[in-house]
Amino acid sequence: MKSFFVLLRLFSLLAAWLLCSCESQVATGERAPAARFAQAPTDRPGLGTKWGETRTSRVGFANFQRADSTHPIATAAIYYHDAAGIRTMAGAVAWQRRWPLLPALSESLISVGLKDQSGRFLPGLVVGDRWFVVGEEGRRYSIVVRNKTNLRLEVVLSVDGLDVLDGRKASVGKPGYVMAPRSQLIVEGFRQSTEAVAAFRFSPVRESYAAEKYRRTKNVGVIGVAVFNEFGTNPWTDEEVRKRLNANPFPGRFATPP
Repeated sequence: MKSFFVLLRLFSLLAAWLLCSCESQVATGERAPAARFAQAPTDRPGLGTKWGETRTSRVGFANFQRADSTHPIATAAIYYHDAAGIRTMAGAVAWQRRWPLLPALSESLISVGLKDQSGRFLPGLVVGDRWFVVGEEGRRYSIVVRNKTNLRLEVVLSVDGLDVLDGRKASVGKPGYVMAPRSQLIVEGFRQSTEAVAAFRFSPVRESYAAEKYRRTKNVGVIGVAVFNEFGTNPWTDEEVRKRLNANPFPGRFATPP
């Protein structure tokens, strides 16, 4: 009888050891997946622009012959970031709601800015020699361009390095929007057809159109503008400005007939 109780005791200890061993393995197995999925997907800080909801935006086609097919007369860029990112770069610089300051030549031809869904300019500020606009995740925005000249202009636009007309890699050689003299252009999204666009919405970088479509985020955070003048027109250019500044007031001694 005594040996029976001894065997029973040994059996109980063995069963308890096996149970502890199994529990230990299950616990380890549960912790491993938790550790693997506890961290959020990797992402760059700040904002990108996502492919938003479809919005009605009708356009037509116009003939336009560029004075120079591959070299724009002027270019400009607007950079955007979230409030935290801009504060990090700019410190305590005051934010402003107005048209951005563009390079001298671009400023003489166009005004370009970003407006929110209520039609107000998004606040911005100058950081170094760049204009930064403050965006907010989930908010819709549009690009507004004004032609300040009495000439027709062609404007090529990009968002995050992608052309707004075809959603592919941006290039100044691609066609753009033709603007009548003294007109205003409002671009609300990536063009899906002549009838509709996919709205521009600020988003985390990993949800941006550039990341989801092409897995590239190198150029996220910048909006580009390239301006072309029409063949036969002569707006101010950098070369013309240089000629004016280099003009010699006393190139000769006496007047001669024409």
